[in-house]
Amino acid sequence: MTNDLHSFIQFLSVERGLSRNTLESYERDLQQFVDYIQLQGITTWKDSGKTHIIGYLSQLKLLGRASATLSRNMVSIRAFYQYLVKERLMDLDPSIYVEAPKLEKKLPKVLSIGEVEKLLDAPQSELVSGARDKAMLELLYATGIRVSELISLNVADVNLQMGFIRCIGKADKERNIPLSSIAIRCLTTYIHNDRKKLLKKVADEEALFFGHLGTRMTRQGFWKILKSYASRMNITNDITPHALRHSFAAHLIENGADLRSVQEMLGHSDISSTQMYVQVTKLKMKDVYNRAHPRANL
Repeated sequence: MTNDLHSFIQFLSVERGLSRNTLESYERDLQQFVDYIQLQGITTWKDSGKTHIIGYLSQLKLLGRASATLSRNMVSIRAFYQYLVKERLMDLDPSIYVEAPKLEKKLPKVLSIGEVEKLLDAPQSELVSGARDKAMLELLYATGIRVSELISLNVADVNLQMGFIRCIGKADKERNIPLSSIAIRCLTTYIHNDRKKLLKKVADEEALFFGHLGTRMTRQGFWKILKSYASRMNITNDITPHALRHSFAAHLIENGADLRSVQEMLGHSDISSTQMYVQVTKLKMKDVYNRAHPRANL
């Protein structure tokens, strides 16, 4: 059964061209599903069915997994069973009889402008690592790109003279995003003065940002850096890797940016994904009203 799973991951990689992160997500979810049904005594896919899928999802729920995790697992399982039917390893897809878990719509957590400023001012720019961190944080807040897109950037993707970056997002879609003047200054300093000091022989020489080992910055490496600065600056808001991306979008809309432009900069294929930031702005407006209006809470 595990061999079929590996064949499926290979299929997704070659035929669908999915990113490494997406492939790892599929493999992780499906390996856990395989482990579960094998504990139920299932040895071939033809013996698995609707009850096993429901049982697996129920177990995830009992373990306290979020609805988004359950939904993602269901997507992985459905895609896998469709592949098994296509490869004639099963006659019928049992997942079509299982209702997908309902997603709880949670609004993104956005930092206040004051918190963003504290975070961006935290790195010690006179240090090589500080100059790198300052450039990364300013770049994220200036462009709203994903952390995965940040660490994938090469030096050639940055046009300091024209003031924009070229970013390859999901489904290999390319977009050009303008840079703020302070992001341009920080990137200029980092690229010309500090980047080469972090570069080592084992590194990917094209990479824009390097970790402490001199290799391309990783998601985990950036996550540790972000948490460290948030803790150091006593930022109590729950920091996530997407914190500056969410804040970028919400602050733009709050200050009058049109939704389509923000959608394009974020790389959202569906504008409904961008509209959630309008809700964030409305909630903030209501909170300000309730705190400031003398008759709001009478």
